[in-house]
Amino acid sequence: MKLDTRKIRSFKKKSSKKELQMLTCYDFQTAQLLNETALDLILVGDSVGNVVLGYEHTIQVDIDTMILFSKAVKKGAPEKFVIGDLPFGTFATMDLAISNSVKLFQQSGVEALKLEGAYPFILEIIKRLTQIGIPVMGHIGLTPQSVHEQGGYYTHGKDTASATRLTKEALALEEAGCFAIVLEFVEENLAKKITDKLKIPTIGIGSGKNTDGQVLVINDLLHLGKKDPPKFCKPIGNLYAQKLKLINDYLK
Repeated sequence: MKLDTRKIRSFKKKSSKKELQMLTCYDFQTAQLLNETALDLILVGDSVGNVVLGYEHTIQVDIDTMILFSKAVKKGAPEKFVIGDLPFGTFATMDLAISNSVKLFQQSGVEALKLEGAYPFILEIIKRLTQIGIPVMGHIGLTPQSVHEQGGYYTHGKDTASATRLTKEALALEEAGCFAIVLEFVEENLAKKITDKLKIPTIGIGSGKNTDGQVLVINDLLHLGKKDPPKFCKPIGNLYAQKLKLINDYLK
């Protein structure tokens, strides 16, 4: 049975012992595997640009790419609640946001979309999308699509001003209609304070253990790439090394 947004709300840690678990996924076969697990949520992130396509930044990912990969994942995991990222530039105006959101939501078959940021115009977009029946997950802290504007990769909310801003953004996203919020690279104590203030779940990545759930890039969790995963991710294996050995053994 598919997980609906009402069930997502019921998983909130302070009213349930169960912590939400979300992993990224980008392909049909991996989605089939995840469909057989107890995983709560699958995110088809625009990180597909870095992880699968070898792009330097997620800003190079376009809407057609997200539709292609989101559709593949949804086909592989029909029983899972799948969320598709709305990529850079696709919600620069209200008309673009509605058009691209409907396109991604309708053509891929995902259950929800994720938008980065909490500027006033993004809050308006979220309100409009939820009004027309598209569930939205928010995303604040480090937002990779704005990494150049933010000045690079670092932990957010360390000082009073930024902590106050992030708290206000989280509350505004909840008010706008988001069913959950990703907190990426948010200072750990602040992430807990935000989590305690919200009625909707928070899902952390690099933000400590006191959020309502966690999200990781599955390629990092399984160490599928050549480079070491980020420090906050402790891989449960090293499939890159294992596959390399197996193939070299085969070629002997």
